[in-house]
Amino acid sequence: MSVDFVLNAERRTDEGKGASRRLRRTGRVPGVVYGAGKDAVSISLNHKDLWKDLESEAFYSHILTVKLDGGSEQVILKDLQRHPSKPVILHIDLQRVSANQAIRVHVPLHFEGEEVAPGVKEGGVVSHSLTEVEVSCLPKDLPEFISVDLSKLDINEPVHLSDLKLPAGVDIVELAHEHDLPVVSIHMPRAAKEVEEEAPAEEEGEKPAGEEAGD
Repeated sequence: MSVDFVLNAERRTDEGKGASRRLRRTGRVPGVVYGAGKDAVSISLNHKDLWKDLESEAFYSHILTVKLDGGSEQVILKDLQRHPSKPVILHIDLQRVSANQAIRVHVPLHFEGEEVAPGVKEGGVVSHSLTEVEVSCLPKDLPEFISVDLSKLDINEPVHLSDLKLPAGVDIVELAHEHDLPVVSIHMPRAAKEVEEEAPAEEEGEKPAGEEAGD
């Protein structure tokens, strides 16, 4: 992993909606750290620092370090609540990870080779059905993203979950439930399809509406 994220947290003992509102007014975000067989701990984080971290795609699929009370723990982001209309983080949930226990994390898909795909060169348009997948793996095997190669994709030839090349030790959760969902495909634009469907009629000598025979 090329990026390290460190969250400097403070323990909070004053809980409840009123306490959270007061906390947010001071520029901090209420949150909780839980899991790994330990008690949940209520924390707060600096809103400005957290907002900056959230601008990085890698933050959402990374092992994060939380520093609290002089110690540190490894966690992953499990839930994030945003204000519906303001650039404000309302709450954050962080789950502890253990080196020998598998975790489930949503990992982004990076699509590569679109510009050289045969289907695109024929005039097709790329249609993304998924932009991320949930994976199961040990913390040490967690990828920042999964690459999807489109360089050989033809018209109407989809890529499914089972076609993705995964790093060692990484499994896709949907495939464990036999849900081999489509990820991406290339289709002709609707206008191009309509032209192709109308072409045979014109070849048979039919005149467009409004033209009289013998004109």
